[in-house]
Amino acid sequence: MKAPLSFDQFVKNPTMAVFFLVTLAVGYLYIDNRVNYTNQIESCGERVLYLEGKLDELSIRLHRSDSVLARTAARLEVLNELSNE
Repeated sequence: MKAPLSFDQFVKNPTMAVFFLVTLAVGYLYIDNRVNYTNQIESCGERVLYLEGKLDELSIRLHRSDSVLARTAARLEVLNELSNE
């Protein structure tokens, strides 16, 4: 494979050669960032699914504890009324 920039061309026009190298570096960094962001989005999607499941579980537990609290409060009220009679 032939290199896109020969040493003779680099010597004749170093500004364009440096510009070419900078363009390659910026292109590489752009692609690297894009891959990293894609990986971050995928891992965040997995984490969101995990946390939604955990939220559902905690909502069920909260509903149960509210029910237990309501029953306990009702029983306590009944016991207080019976003890006052």
